[in-house]
Amino acid sequence: MRYKIAAAGCAVLTLFAIASLEAHHSPSAIFDMAKHIAVTGTLTRVDWINPHIVIAMDARSDGGKIDHWTFQSNPPSWYRSVGLARADLAKAIGQTVTVEGVRARDGTLYGYMNKITLPDGTSLELINTAGPK
Repeated sequence: MRYKIAAAGCAVLTLFAIASLEAHHSPSAIFDMAKHIAVTGTLTRVDWINPHIVIAMDARSDGGKIDHWTFQSNPPSWYRSVGLARADLAKAIGQTVTVEGVRARDGTLYGYMNKITLPDGTSLELINTAGPK
């Protein structure tokens, strides 16, 4: 009986480990790292959540239609490490921002944000362009 309980416990732990490994992924698994985009529009939402913050924005397409974009970004801990809080991004809600990043492989209006330019002209680049040390 003791072995059955131990085996069941190991099985449960293994399932949790597999789930956590699948939950975190490389950006290149979802995003086409060669498909760079820049989207300018109205920031509508900032979700300050783990494992990555998410922003939403409305941008006018070439045909005049409003597209609803969603961008994932670095985790909240990264933003805190560079001295930025949720309120710093949230104050731009309802205003025009420009997001540069890479687009989802499936062509949806989803991307990974590499840079955001806020309404006052300041920008935050979220990738490390320096070479290895």
